[in-house]
Amino acid sequence: MKKVLIVILVAFIIIQFFPIDKTNPAPTPGMDFLRIKKTPDHIAKIIRTSCYDCHSNETQYPWYANISPASWFVKNHINEGRKHLNFSTFAVYESQRQLKKLEECMEMIEKKEMPLESYYLGHQDAKLTDEQRTELVKYFKKIKEDTERGIMFDK
Repeated sequence: MKKVLIVILVAFIIIQFFPIDKTNPAPTPGMDFLRIKKTPDHIAKIIRTSCYDCHSNETQYPWYANISPASWFVKNHINEGRKHLNFSTFAVYESQRQLKKLEECMEMIEKKEMPLESYYLGHQDAKLTDEQRTELVKYFKKIKEDTERGIMFDK
């Protein structure tokens, strides 16, 4: 038993020499959702607090992102989050994809699937109230309708 614990401890120490890359891609303000959609400050604050760590290039890594294997878990969530929706590059999405992403945002927020429960463990301020959820869904719906109107006028 003592040998097993020593092996586990040595393995834990060794994996600390393989840190994750915590470098965020360069900011692109002209492509950022909050900027291009002229998001009101109170809504922008909610989105930044509850969404941007995983769904933008502005991730603020928590202290436990310095400890493997927790850091690997965090990095995987961030990579997956950015893959599904990246608010920092929202402007590069074609109009139809923007509509789809807005629809997904509304659905995930309404179903309380986002933010993830596991995210709340280290980010209590990210927990959305029912009022904030309603406000975000209403905002995303308005942006979706505006985008749809824009597509109709472009044709």
